Amino acid sequence: MTIRVFLCTALLLSLAGCKPPATDDYVERVNLVESRGGPSEPQPSPDATGALWTVTAVPTRILYGISGEAPLMALTCEVADAGGPGIRITRYAPADPKAKALFALVGNGHIARLPVDAVWNGRAWLWEGKIHADDPRLDVLTGTRAVAATLPGAGKLELNPSAVPGQLIDACRLPREPAQATEPPA
Repeated sequence: MTIRVFLCTALLLSLAGCKPPATDDYVERVNLVESRGGPSEPQPSPDATGALWTVTAVPTRILYGISGEAPLMALTCEVADAGGPGIRITRYAPADPKAKALFALVGNGHIARLPVDAVWNGRAWLWEGKIHADDPRLDVLTGTRAVAATLPGAGKLELNPSAVPGQLIDACRLPREPAQATEPPA
């Protein structure tokens, strides 16, 4: 019996000293402190005094900002995949590459936290998220009262009272007409 215990112990000790074979799945050890470049410095909250929602040349898109200046935010109704229509929210504020956040919206008797990602638009990393048009969290934008829109690192954006976002969301929620049949019924 002691010989078996001795052999089992010797076998386990010899296996513990083995190193695994090389593999393509090997993760290189790096100094995380040196390779990780923390988040950017937070941006100040933008001054939205006099900012308005305006309809663009594309009727399914509205911009929020001060006339003659860069927009602060955009809402776009997109009829994408089989999931149905959705609202794309773009917050024109610098974002760290590939970052993710929750965009907090408070107003019109509602509170919503919408997931947004940093998206490269060809010139800069901006915050964007898409939410199904029927999602009740969008009701925060459908009233006519002010909305506080806070994004980590981008400050708090005051959305002045307007019925325009609600009109876009309501229009996006409308059912689409079914496709026309190409063959006459039999």
